[in-house]
Amino acid sequence: MGCDYPIIQTAMGWVALPELVAATSNAGAFGFLALATAGPKEAIEMIDKTLSLTEKPFGVNFHMFQPGADEIVQAVLDRKIKAVSYSRSPTPDYIKAFKQKGIICMPTVGALKHAIKAEQLGADALVIQGSEGGGHTGSTPTTLLLSSVLENVDIPVVAAGGFRDGSGLAASLAWGACGIAMGTRFMMTQESPVPSKTKEAYLSAQVEEIKITKKFDGLSHRLIFNKYIQKIDRSNPISLFIMSVTSAWKYKQITEASFGDLFKSFVAMLKGDDLTISQSIMSANSPAIIQKAMVEGSPHEGAMPSGQVAGIISNLPSCKDLIDQIMNEFGVAADNFKKIEGRS
Repeated sequence: MGCDYPIIQTAMGWVALPELVAATSNAGAFGFLALATAGPKEAIEMIDKTLSLTEKPFGVNFHMFQPGADEIVQAVLDRKIKAVSYSRSPTPDYIKAFKQKGIICMPTVGALKHAIKAEQLGADALVIQGSEGGGHTGSTPTTLLLSSVLENVDIPVVAAGGFRDGSGLAASLAWGACGIAMGTRFMMTQESPVPSKTKEAYLSAQVEEIKITKKFDGLSHRLIFNKYIQKIDRSNPISLFIMSVTSAWKYKQITEASFGDLFKSFVAMLKGDDLTISQSIMSANSPAIIQKAMVEGSPHEGAMPSGQVAGIISNLPSCKDLIDQIMNEFGVAADNFKKIEGRS
């Protein structure tokens, strides 16, 4: 990957912007730029801005079914970006093009069957996210998912879901992973673009308040259960459908997509993600509602995707300080391993 430390900053929509990605990579970890919520013109501008902020390698994340995907893929190929991350509807032609250019394909998966399929489609490495992770997540805890995936694939595996410090990094390597990926921990840093009011809401969240619902966008989604999400979780199907149609219109405005583009994305999700029609329609809810909290700074009027780890995070360090601390803690853990080994 070309980074100094086995730490990945995941691609959180409206969070993993050029400044955060560059700060992460400059500090020795590996940042992924979030392009899934951007139109093609904005996505290319974000890639170029990141290139202007760091000479270190970084990756990009996008959905292969999103409007303008062809343009984004071409920009990645032309600029020889180090790695790509994706999670839904992988397109074999795109994967082939990336591999021909030596670009690392590193999808994120939340289930064993998806890990096996991703390897078959040509992934070079995997990020596996356990149920402790934020946003779209599976139902299997990280430790169990990691073990099962390692037993069934032959490519490197990075562990995600519940990590925040050097002890977690040491534990993941002991389990057999080649590193850790963190989203929530990097979102709660100084370089994160999340408004201060929303960061304060994350800092005050309790572990038991960070739960999974399928009512938000039809998929298992871990969020902080504020009053707004609690209301959605109690909503009936008709109310959710109306909300989805409204959200789809807002998403069209955000991405500058045509109705034809939206329809193509809808069909791609049905074919590639094993989603029902209802789930595909509800997926439109995410962008507009998340943006309310993560961009506009109204944490109680929008959605805050979050890993459970937010409930035990109490500070907002710089990316450099965070990574330095993680590696110092890892050193202590490694010394403990050596002491145990010396007794045997």
